[in-house]
Amino acid sequence: MEQKINCAEVCVNGCILGDKCPNIEFREAASQFIKETSLDEMLAIAEERLRKKMTEPPKWVLPED
Repeated sequence: MEQKINCAEVCVNGCILGDKCPNIEFREAASQFIKETSLDEMLAIAEERLRKKMTEPPKWVLPED
């Protein structure tokens, strides 16, 4: 039986499931990205994403009646 937890809330201080974590491949990919990417590159990625976000047209959300 697979244990269902909300990782965003429960694992704030680290994964509590260890090797049974359903998101283990994402954790490994994130670790690899951090090892291979310099801080300057990460900041450039973040700056580019922010620039794109600021130039996007506004998205209207209309309440349903």
